[in-house]
Amino acid sequence: MTHMKQPLFTDATGERDAAWVLAARGGNVEAFGMLAQAYERPAIATAYRLLNNSHDAMEVVQEALLKAYRSLTTLQEPSRFGPWLMRIVSNLSLNARRSRKSSSRVAVALDEQWGSASTLNSDGEPTGAEIGPQQLAEGHELGQAIDAALNSLPDKQRLALVLFAIEGWPQKDIAALLDCSLENVKWHICQARKRLRELLGDQLSG
Repeated sequence: MTHMKQPLFTDATGERDAAWVLAARGGNVEAFGMLAQAYERPAIATAYRLLNNSHDAMEVVQEALLKAYRSLTTLQEPSRFGPWLMRIVSNLSLNARRSRKSSSRVAVALDEQWGSASTLNSDGEPTGAEIGPQQLAEGHELGQAIDAALNSLPDKQRLALVLFAIEGWPQKDIAALLDCSLENVKWHICQARKRLRELLGDQLSG
């Protein structure tokens, strides 16, 4: 008999987390320690999936927990601590990953998702043609423009698009991370693409 994986975020965990968040806001450091203990493993798993490096993943999670602790007063729904923390982890992981990856590769990956004729190899680079200095420069400029546009998107739209279009996550996994339905994930991706087209115009179809 197979056992279904228990969801990470439930009404029960929400009530538990809310109590710990309120206690932590009141100065109870141990309460935040309980939150950290509850989410450390799934947070590391999420960071590792994005970074493919256990050391980097643990560093990102430690940074995310510190950021969450310092920003607890900004959390409007204490019962949503889990999804909120996972979004912090994902954003920090994506930022760390992007620092490793050239902007031109990000541009190429997004171009591919928009239906460009080019294809990518296993390293995320275009196949079938050499990239010269001019193409690299153009790719770098486009990458910078895309970075700026992505950063202007609402948090969930940015995460949904980057995880789906660049990192190749299945939409069901993105739904679990964002704690929303598959339809909402599709909507976030659609809206993000629409907004990027508005911001970048012909740069994406050049």
